[in-house]
Amino acid sequence: MLVTPPLSLYVHLPWCVRKCPYCDFNSHEQRGALQFDAYVDALIADLDFDLPLAWGRTVHSVFFGGGTPSLFPPASIDRFLQLASARLRFAPNAEITLETNPGTVEHGPFAGYRKAGVNRLSFGVQSFDDGCLQRLGRIHSSGDAERAVKAAQDAGFDNFNLDLMYALPEQTLAMAEHDIERAVALQPTHISHYQLTLEPNTVFAARPPAGIPDEDSAWDMQDACQARLAEAGFAQYEVSAYAREGRQCAHNLNYWKFGDYLGIGAGAHGKLTLGAQQQVLRRWKVKHPSEYLLKAGTASAIGGDEVLSTERLPFDFMLNALRLNQGVPMAMFEARTGLPRAAIAAQVAIARERGWLDADEDWLRPTELGRRFANDAIGLFLD
Repeated sequence: MLVTPPLSLYVHLPWCVRKCPYCDFNSHEQRGALQFDAYVDALIADLDFDLPLAWGRTVHSVFFGGGTPSLFPPASIDRFLQLASARLRFAPNAEITLETNPGTVEHGPFAGYRKAGVNRLSFGVQSFDDGCLQRLGRIHSSGDAERAVKAAQDAGFDNFNLDLMYALPEQTLAMAEHDIERAVALQPTHISHYQLTLEPNTVFAARPPAGIPDEDSAWDMQDACQARLAEAGFAQYEVSAYAREGRQCAHNLNYWKFGDYLGIGAGAHGKLTLGAQQQVLRRWKVKHPSEYLLKAGTASAIGGDEVLSTERLPFDFMLNALRLNQGVPMAMFEARTGLPRAAIAAQVAIARERGWLDADEDWLRPTELGRRFANDAIGLFLD
């Protein structure tokens, strides 16, 4: 039987100053003045339309993603949070994260965001090497990044993430390690460290940059940086996530544990457990901001609905859970899919035989080998 999991709220703010050549997110370059009030109105109309799917439930985390959410001034973030919390019950200690870029034109006053209720920031730093930043198409410098982080700290933020990428064009092992040193020196509570990949439908996919490190070099970077992060007190808890004790990202953990989330905003995706129907629903919204602004709050703003089949549920669950170093209890699989453990017994047996899953029958925990071959392990659960 399906048991309703914790609920999060994802809010997509789709604009950015300039689209990065590696980015495959639903982001759109700012052209002219942004319609802050109109977009917040659309978000609330969107939320009102989806509310029947989450009546009476408590929101444990909110995440403003993009795009560059910090292009929105604190007053807009404050207005949205006030209107949203009047419609949904927010947990007293709800984690509220705002993604921000370090350029001075890309964020409002940090004290204003904090006053609005934001209690966690995520900085899209990517690298502290100015040459790497230029080759990535970023518009900030390493100095901008350090100044932005210090401004946030001065405003009272003590919980923040730094996004870093490795295997960048013309990057060496020493350069990747230096990025970690510079990041650690800023005393974040969380670091996301992930490899540059050439995603379809991006500029980099069409015109790959020169000097991308090969697979062996990328692995050396990952291995060395992971060791340095561990030395600095950052424990890896997910494929690309490292945190100080007690500072894991609650919002992302809810994703990886197959929790529920309302997704509002242009192109936002949501996943909800419908207890009465014993179904898991995925819903996404139309992608283009202008279309979204016209249609938000109506059925035509829904880009699609998908009820996950019994055959599909194990793969969707494992796609998330096996990203976690500690995995999840087998009981969580049963509760959040409504399926018995027997439904995946054959695949689990193969994964254990190959050394990809721990032998503990009550846990779905990837081994070190399983983390290296995560895609293969997850692929076992494809119908």
